[in-house]
Amino acid sequence: MAESATAPATGPGTPAPVAEATGISKRFGATVALRDARIAVAPGESHALVGRNGAGKSTLVSILTGLQQPDTGTLRFSGEPAPAFGDIDAWRSRVACVYQRSTIIGELTVAENLFLNRQSAGAVQPIRWKQLRRRAEELLGEYGVAVDPAARAKDLTVEQRQFVEIARALSFGARFIILDEPTAKLDARGIGRLFDKLRDLQDQGVAFLFISHHLQEVYDLCGTVTVYRDAAHILTAPVAELGRHALVEAMTGESASTVTATAGRPPVAADATELLTLEGLTLPGACEDISLTVRSGEVVGLAGATASGNVQVGEAIAGLHRAGAGRVSVGGKAVRTGSVPSALTAGVGLVPEDRHLQGLVNNRSVAENATLTVTDQLGPFGTVLPARTRTFARRMIQDLDIKTPGAATAVSALSGGNQQKVVVARALATDPRVLVAIRPTNGVDVKSKEFLLGRIRQVADGGKAALIVSDELDDLQVCDRVLVMFHGRVVAEFARGWKDEDVVAAIEGVSGDTPRATASPASAVPASSGADEHGR
Repeated sequence: MAESATAPATGPGTPAPVAEATGISKRFGATVALRDARIAVAPGESHALVGRNGAGKSTLVSILTGLQQPDTGTLRFSGEPAPAFGDIDAWRSRVACVYQRSTIIGELTVAENLFLNRQSAGAVQPIRWKQLRRRAEELLGEYGVAVDPAARAKDLTVEQRQFVEIARALSFGARFIILDEPTAKLDARGIGRLFDKLRDLQDQGVAFLFISHHLQEVYDLCGTVTVYRDAAHILTAPVAELGRHALVEAMTGESASTVTATAGRPPVAADATELLTLEGLTLPGACEDISLTVRSGEVVGLAGATASGNVQVGEAIAGLHRAGAGRVSVGGKAVRTGSVPSALTAGVGLVPEDRHLQGLVNNRSVAENATLTVTDQLGPFGTVLPARTRTFARRMIQDLDIKTPGAATAVSALSGGNQQKVVVARALATDPRVLVAIRPTNGVDVKSKEFLLGRIRQVADGGKAALIVSDELDDLQVCDRVLVMFHGRVVAEFARGWKDEDVVAAIEGVSGDTPRATASPASAVPASSGADEHGR
């Protein structure tokens, strides 16, 4: 497809783009972060910005929000030049960003978060709390956000915190909001409600720059998409005119491909060794009477929405939760629940759900992060020898194709996809018999996603077992079987060849005739249907 114009056509009576960047270049030392990049977002538009990790999206966001100055190029808002660098109030009145990691302060109330540093009319005037809550009610009501202004922010759901952040941004007068991976921690219902709210705000003239690695969301929400690759603008086009394969090809520079890990693969032998067994596992408040097995050479998916309890089950296998009842066994030997050392000793490796909160020590190096689970192998008598750490880390960097200047580089300096590879590398460092991967491709680009899922498949192909805990259909496509949880129980099981709509229906609890988990896997869905349904 030919590259389209950067901005919507303008003329008499046509409003200027709410945000327009042209000729933007930015270097950090020898690294070119942006090269003659550009983008234009029309008023009331939902405009997607996509690209692989490291394509330059984050750098562009930092420039659009006034956190960084470009080396070259111009930036305009509604036809006017961007505010002076450092004029925070002026920038806030033009643009705001809702980040994947919430900036809401949990210990403060919703009202206090909405008007942080603006609680009173003057610096020396006392805060009128009733008036503050009333202002908050009016603001939330204006944008249809059903949240109690007196509630503590820490008690809100992820979805509610995002709505509060959006309302706060709008309260400064901004009519251009950047959404950076806003759906990463939402289930399907939460995503639906978020998108409904965004459409309502678009009708009020608010424009959004939507950044996501979930391409289906781009097609569901956005009218225009801009692709960046290798620090440069590649194309801008109407979403309706750009097919998925063409979009992926623009992002990667390669012909689109999909993970076909189960296509043509012989089924796992019925008598294969059971490496992971759950018998009647009950976690108070999360799940009840969960039983499942994962055999040698098998990848099993455990799907479910946020409230299903599937994440807690995966974490319990790795020793993060103590069971109220039931048993976890690895290779036929019981694992003490609630004990991470017991799980590690048994041979369980974990890729946690949130790499920022659970997976990485940001101020430490790639080498230190990647070897946290094997420090006992890096020196005698409890010592850690730097030379052994570097050697071990270099091997893992090569194995996982981690793009980093070196093993000593701070992990915080890497792109999201490479950070996730470090987390996976650490899980694999112990050569686990059972790998538990919770939403393993969360927040990574298309090629990194394909690589990571392929690497998990390799674990099983090597005679081990893998459990993928996720509600992402792309994650589940490498699985030999998929079990679905709903409200703390396993409600369905699907063999290879499952249909997207059947799995989604089971996840959402709206399927009355979904095959039960006790049914024979072969009877769930005809295996021959898979290639047609998934295009694999």
